[in-house]
Amino acid sequence: MNSRLRSFALLVLFAAFALGSAQAQPAIQPTVDITQVPAAAQPSAHFDANAATEAYMAMIPPAATTRSNAYFEGGYWLILWDFLYASAVCLLLLNLRWSAKMRDLAERITRFKWLQDAIYWGQYVLLTFVLGYPLEFYENYVREHKYGLATQSFGPWMGDEGKSLLISLVLGAIMVVVLFAIVRKLPRTWWIWGSLAVMALFVVVIAISPVYIQPIFNKITRLNDPKVTAPILRMAHANGIPTNDVYQIDASRQTTRISANVSGFAGTTRITLNDNLLRRGSLEEIQAVTGHEMGHYVMNHIPKGIFFMSVVIVLFFACLRWALAWTLECWGARWQIRDITDPAVLPLVFLLAGIFFFVLTPVMNTETRMHEKEADMFGLNVARQPDGFAQAAIHLSEYRKMRPGKWEERIFFDHPSGYDRIHSAMVWKGENLELFEKPPEQPAAH
Repeated sequence: MNSRLRSFALLVLFAAFALGSAQAQPAIQPTVDITQVPAAAQPSAHFDANAATEAYMAMIPPAATTRSNAYFEGGYWLILWDFLYASAVCLLLLNLRWSAKMRDLAERITRFKWLQDAIYWGQYVLLTFVLGYPLEFYENYVREHKYGLATQSFGPWMGDEGKSLLISLVLGAIMVVVLFAIVRKLPRTWWIWGSLAVMALFVVVIAISPVYIQPIFNKITRLNDPKVTAPILRMAHANGIPTNDVYQIDASRQTTRISANVSGFAGTTRITLNDNLLRRGSLEEIQAVTGHEMGHYVMNHIPKGIFFMSVVIVLFFACLRWALAWTLECWGARWQIRDITDPAVLPLVFLLAGIFFFVLTPVMNTETRMHEKEADMFGLNVARQPDGFAQAAIHLSEYRKMRPGKWEERIFFDHPSGYDRIHSAMVWKGENLELFEKPPEQPAAH
């Protein structure tokens, strides 16, 4: 087993360094200045939302549309390949009985059950990292550079991968120890209490992530440009968001994508803009994007999302209880798994989880897309920047398909399509034209 792993690791490292010289391709920029409102989108008595939408869509070069469509549609296949690859890794660990051997090693090291669970988890994370590395490297390094979306060279990218690995080791070890303690203590109702434990960790990670986890990967500093911060803070205070500062994050060290975030509670609430948005976006676009993110906060999308995930997690644990009993009865002896209290069962748990969430992909995407649509409308109402919103959609078109089919959007999209977002902004503008009409000039006094 050790010699196979060493050979595989050397092969992976060789491939990584051989391909690590991939250079980012420049994004295809719009052929016109997208901060200039096209003629068809100008306020007038004959304003037409459909024509205004098409005018904005025409700003995107055909080559850029072709590239973003290829990138986004390739993601459909990656959903399948991620599922199949992860399933294959889990089956490999089970059928070659590597999982059982890792458990045996943990038992030789210590007699404490909780420590055995943690040691097993450490082996599991490291082994699956090595086995899953080729797809991870292609998907998140080679492919991102190919489409001009990544800015990191191989060394810094591997540094972030290492940080993610350490976080997984620590947080995962805590979760695994707690879950196996519950399974051993409550053999009949473990699936109920286990789902509650997972939900609790889920909430904690969401709460601490902006303040304690995100700074591990990026530098976050206070933004001191009043031209940017003043209108944002006015929107925040008008909508009861308890913060007096706006922060920026150096996302450009990893990606060219634009984004913002409003999250936190109990004194940790903060508004964060990534530096790509600040550098590439107009003031109107920045306000539109931030207004959208405020919508998530004010409309309680995080608590609603937690509730939705709680239902999903409970349903998964209920299915897991039945599925584990059936699979262990059929193949447990072959895999040398003793029972559900045996940490060697973890690859089977992850295999079943992969199947469950793969099937649930359209449902998960639909729930997220509904929240995104609500945040879009909130952002339009609070920022009142429909043209800034259209500009943001054009920037997002660098890696999102703008005109999907109806079922394509329902299955694969976790955000409204770019066309839908621009159209919604133009409909809103058409219904609020008085906000954009210049007041008549007053005659000069004599």
